[in-house]
Amino acid sequence: MVRLWSLALLVAGIWLLSAYGQSRPEVLGPDAPAAQFSAGRTRAVLARVLGPQLPHPAGSEEGQRVRARILKELAAMDVPARTQTGMSCYSAPRWHFLPCGTVTNIIAEVSPGSGKTILLMAHADSVAAGPGAADDGSGVAILLETIRALKARGGGTHPVIALFTDGEEADLLGAAFYLRDPVAKAGIGAVINVEARGNEGPSYLFQTSGGNARLIDLYAAGVPHYATSSLYQEIYKRLPNDTDLTPMLGLGVPAYNFAFIGNSAHYHTPLDRQENIDPRSLQQQGEAALAVADRLRTADLTQLKSGDAVYLDVLGRWLPRLPMAFALPLSVVAFVLIALAGWRERRGWKRAVMAAAMPPLLIAACVGMGFLLHGLAVWISGQADPSFAHPLWLRLSLAFAAFSAALLTARCSGAIACWLWFAGLAIVCSLLAPGLAPYFLFPSLVAAPLLLVTMRGARKAALFVSALVALVIWIGLNQGGEPIMGLKLHPLFTVSAGFGLLSLLPLMAKASGWKPTLIVSLVLSVTFAVAAGLQPAYSERAPQRLNLRYAERDGKAFWLVDAGSRLPDRLREAANFPALPQEVKDMGRFYVAPAGRAHLDAPHIAVHRGDNQVSLEMDTTADGFVLLMPARARLQSVDINGVQTAASDGATAIGCATPDCAHAHVTLRFASGTLAPLLLETYAQGLPPEGARLLAARPRDAVPSQSGDRTISVTKIEIPAP
Repeated sequence: MVRLWSLALLVAGIWLLSAYGQSRPEVLGPDAPAAQFSAGRTRAVLARVLGPQLPHPAGSEEGQRVRARILKELAAMDVPARTQTGMSCYSAPRWHFLPCGTVTNIIAEVSPGSGKTILLMAHADSVAAGPGAADDGSGVAILLETIRALKARGGGTHPVIALFTDGEEADLLGAAFYLRDPVAKAGIGAVINVEARGNEGPSYLFQTSGGNARLIDLYAAGVPHYATSSLYQEIYKRLPNDTDLTPMLGLGVPAYNFAFIGNSAHYHTPLDRQENIDPRSLQQQGEAALAVADRLRTADLTQLKSGDAVYLDVLGRWLPRLPMAFALPLSVVAFVLIALAGWRERRGWKRAVMAAAMPPLLIAACVGMGFLLHGLAVWISGQADPSFAHPLWLRLSLAFAAFSAALLTARCSGAIACWLWFAGLAIVCSLLAPGLAPYFLFPSLVAAPLLLVTMRGARKAALFVSALVALVIWIGLNQGGEPIMGLKLHPLFTVSAGFGLLSLLPLMAKASGWKPTLIVSLVLSVTFAVAAGLQPAYSERAPQRLNLRYAERDGKAFWLVDAGSRLPDRLREAANFPALPQEVKDMGRFYVAPAGRAHLDAPHIAVHRGDNQVSLEMDTTADGFVLLMPARARLQSVDINGVQTAASDGATAIGCATPDCAHAHVTLRFASGTLAPLLLETYAQGLPPEGARLLAARPRDAVPSQSGDRTISVTKIEIPAP
């Protein structure tokens, strides 16, 4: 029993080391040397740029004031800057939505040079619901401090330009608009984008351009504190998420994307304020951006193109990496060496089959118990994400569940079988998901020779060292992965814990006292799950996201509230909302309550029809609109105020996200000659006066997020015959 609990304490210690022992920078104050990046100076710049910390989405008056403050900061550093204004649309192949809007970018000429340009990017706009201090005011301030430090350092071969984009939150409109300038587009040699999806934690290099082996070498040589992995790249390319780097990746130039993601509870909410940003995150992100920019401006950019790499950081201190082309052969070598190490083991075929079955059984048990325990907490709490505000109890529950699964499977496990699974999965990942391969390959490369040389003795020491490597890697992923979506994404927690514990199975196999240890572990896992369910799901620091909407359609008015979680009682009573949400046609799923008769002024739309073309003259008082159309109409292109954009295949919606869209001229071209009515949703920020009672009923532990509270008018547009 002592061995089992000692191993459990070892795992807990590695988790704590991953959480609190990462290599993080010292925060430098305003008096730091001029050539160094200073979070103290960055905070002062951020305060000046944000001013009163108000939302400043694209097209807003506050957005204009933020740009004026950025231009003032650049002028104080004698950095020439200009603005670039115009209508922009951006169509991504996988989107069924074509966003548009009028944006104003700031283009700053940081330093002259020859050859291709190093482009530094951050977006100056925020979402409508919050002031955007971290996302992406922090990026703006980091760029301004980086510009100051680069000028203090001097030197450099390539010209450096800083691009402060507008309309990123409206779907990358500013970055796309910059690329409409053919001279600017052709001049780009490398790109660094600075982002945030939270307000604390390490600054992750989570995305690069393809062929990144030498980019990672440059990062490793210049950045003092690492936070990166090829797994992040593997995951991100499969997600529907985008940043301003997305349009730039099509250029095929070297590119880096940095972000800190801790405490995403504040992301895109009114709590995204300067005082909530961790200065260490600013320091680390700024040091990384400055180091990479400084090296890029003197690099031979043509030499940075290479094959891809597989890599991961270890506690922010080391960055082991290999060319991706080496992953498969090394995985095969590790598998063969481990198999040879077990060649002389004499096991009956039944025991061998049982040993081979234990690793997948362990992972399956971890995942299954995770669903059961999370489901128990959900049932008790009544909320879909019961650990959102207080994750400790569910984290402990899932940890003891994974430990219980390891206890159950350890008795029939075998050292060679466990490590053959590691090496075998390294082979599979090398073929199907190379970014994940180092999580299996690197421990296997340690275990294979150790198991081979200890065929005649000292096997326990070899197993312990091998397990230690696997635990540092997998428990580090377990700890670092939680900020992505919290414990609502509990399979990420249980699977990563399971693979870490897989390396311990051989050391647990013959330990005494496993039955009472299992009973205690199971009891604790259930107890902590119950405690998680009894905790309030939300708090003022980690609030529920709850947008309120007033909508009119077909002469009727409705109150709509987001259906992502259970509606607070006070809010339900304020407008007699039903207990369950319902589907609202063409709009989504909401809690719906009647709001009387429609009283808003209907938008005036003049419609003109050609053969396969429809022109709309807008006359509304809205802040923006969304135009919905049936897929069978086969939209080919859109022209808004003279800017024509080809639509992606299957596009069924067009958005125009800035106030000037209220009087837009829109021309739609279709492949089909048979056109059904269009549906126009115009929206304005905020609620009408009668919404005051709902605003008062929204509890303190609930906030608007993303687009915020809105007033929506839905109008059917009949298409006349040609």
